[in-house]
Amino acid sequence: MPASLVISAPASGVGKTTLTLALARAWRKRGLNVQCFKSGPDYIDPAFHAAATGRASVNVDSWAMDRGTIAHLVSRGGNADVVLAEGSMGLFDGVAARGVSGTGATADIAEMLGWPVVLVIDPSGQAQTAAAIAAGLRDYRAGVRLGGVVLNRVASPRHEDLVRRALNEAGIKVFGALPRHAEISLPKRHLGLVQAEEQAEIGKLIDEAARFVAEHVDLDAVLHSAGQWSPQAAANGLNVTPPGQRIALARDAAFSFVYPHMLEAWRAAGAEIVPFSPLADEAPDASANVCWLPGGYPELHAGKIAGNARFRSGLRAFAETRPVHGECGGYMVLGAGLTDADGIRHEMAGLLGLETSFAKRRMHLGYRLAELAAPMPGHQPGARLRGHEFHYSTILAQPDTPLAVVHDATGAVIAETGSRRGHATGTFFHLIAEDR
Repeated sequence: MPASLVISAPASGVGKTTLTLALARAWRKRGLNVQCFKSGPDYIDPAFHAAATGRASVNVDSWAMDRGTIAHLVSRGGNADVVLAEGSMGLFDGVAARGVSGTGATADIAEMLGWPVVLVIDPSGQAQTAAAIAAGLRDYRAGVRLGGVVLNRVASPRHEDLVRRALNEAGIKVFGALPRHAEISLPKRHLGLVQAEEQAEIGKLIDEAARFVAEHVDLDAVLHSAGQWSPQAAANGLNVTPPGQRIALARDAAFSFVYPHMLEAWRAAGAEIVPFSPLADEAPDASANVCWLPGGYPELHAGKIAGNARFRSGLRAFAETRPVHGECGGYMVLGAGLTDADGIRHEMAGLLGLETSFAKRRMHLGYRLAELAAPMPGHQPGARLRGHEFHYSTILAQPDTPLAVVHDATGAVIAETGSRRGHATGTFFHLIAEDR
């Protein structure tokens, strides 16, 4: 049975990803098979997990997924020696209203699967108070079990001693303490970490993180705190219908935000995925029966996309006879124009009338529940789709027929309805699952 743990923290930006990658690589160097998961709607971290472990990582999400789907996804860890689920935000941070099987909090996954939690605590600017925070997290919810703590960014040996003593008095294990170490900082941009595939030195960075963590953290003690998890047979798998039999999928640095479980579900249902690169001025494969443009960073490449005539004309020709769907950044590229951070407008594909601006930045973040008013690839009118939206672009115009009635996690109707025109559809949310 795999040793299973959840890596979480009191808040974002504390070092969960770095510790997860370091533990995974350190145990892999010891000859152990490590399987990672990501709790919550993050499409960047799973690629880092795969780089650290050599095994594909997928998201599990208690707001969007039912227990059967989550059990199906985590069952891939049954043949691993160690299973690590990296949390998002703080341990108990979710939305106010419960979704399919929870609020989206990492604690939901920890309790549902019975996996102990390793907390990453950054005691910068405090000392004994760090123990009060850890004790509060330990006692907040009876079904969530704390395995211990790793301290990150401790200022000095004296600082570490003060925090360790307080944690020991609270009955909380300290697995190790990490001094500040700039060499293992992961670069960031406006939607999170710079993607793994964009970092040529990612392997060396993960190796250095593993060396550093192995030097300061008792890896055996962390393993000893893990739960012995036996995967349960899932009553059902993923409730995902592929958008077509042969899918032309945009894949490059501008179109990379795809949940791994979605691609796996498409393939499992018999669909074939044919990647193409808009940044390389490639058009969708003419033999495909649907084209899908995922999100990513088109706002960073708007000039190149606008200048790639083969891509734009090929996409327009494809859409004359077959469906094309865009998510978030892909939706923006299907629109009429995209204004970049410098205020320069770039002409996009023009399959929809959408006008967006990255110069007028405003964060849009949260879960989305959409009821389709019209069909989109793989889904019929009336389907209830669960997803997540995260972008900084502002809608200047959205003139086409709305694709759906879209609610946020509180049930409030939002303006980002998506659009449809001819064979083209688009949404600002990234699809995670369809309600059964």
